[in-house]
Amino acid sequence: MSIFKKNPFGHILFLKKWLIRILGIVTHQRYKGFNTLEIEGSEIIRSLPERNVLFVSNHQTYFADVVAMFHVFNASLSGRENSIKNLGYLWKPKLNVYYVAASETMKENLLTKVMAYAGSVSIERTWRADGHDVKRQVKMSDISKIGIALNDGWVITFPQGTTTPWKPLRKGTAHIIKKYKPVVVPVVIDGFRRSFDKKGLRVKKKGILQSIIIKEPLEIDYKNESFDSIIEKLEYAIEQHPSFLKVISAKDLAALEEENKQRKWKV
Repeated sequence: MSIFKKNPFGHILFLKKWLIRILGIVTHQRYKGFNTLEIEGSEIIRSLPERNVLFVSNHQTYFADVVAMFHVFNASLSGRENSIKNLGYLWKPKLNVYYVAASETMKENLLTKVMAYAGSVSIERTWRADGHDVKRQVKMSDISKIGIALNDGWVITFPQGTTTPWKPLRKGTAHIIKKYKPVVVPVVIDGFRRSFDKKGLRVKKKGILQSIIIKEPLEIDYKNESFDSIIEKLEYAIEQHPSFLKVISAKDLAALEEENKQRKWKV
């Protein structure tokens, strides 16, 4: 690899590789040390095409979720079976993995800017800005950014746009699926809300069992299936359909109540 080779967003791949290595080393103990990460579906990761794959997941923290996925994806591609043992998989990380994030979040400080360089596709949220509800038109340039990332590799998205569970999925995800026709892989995560603070930067509790389940790609009729049908299919796949409210655990409920208290305190 040329030391100055860049990805479609102008990021130098040599620098991105080292950022992923360093962030991976720094964060590894959060998933295999302080806490335990249970993984299912590593064989699915190895069966996916090199490009045009969209991972659709529920969301529990700003950063801990996606960092864990970077670990799991690279460990799986290196032959690990549902494990992130042995940090050797970070030596040759997959450099065309991106995640969708709010631009205002990725500009907050030096750390978020570094994480953005490591793989963020930063977009402007149409429903929230500076802690307030807003209503803005979708920027076509943001949709195009996601299309560029899909054309180059894999993209992780959190279609609820919030860490609060069972919120409706944003229809923009269905538009992206219809437009770019990616392989859509559902991911279900759990335990991150209990082990990390909302941003996913601080470990608030140790000894928590976290989990990442990678499911088989969805069957989608890109041409004929309606946006609403795709959204409903995604809600069931990532276990965020309202019907799943009936099976919420007491631990999750306690974690949600604590998160709500922290929000009220900040307000």
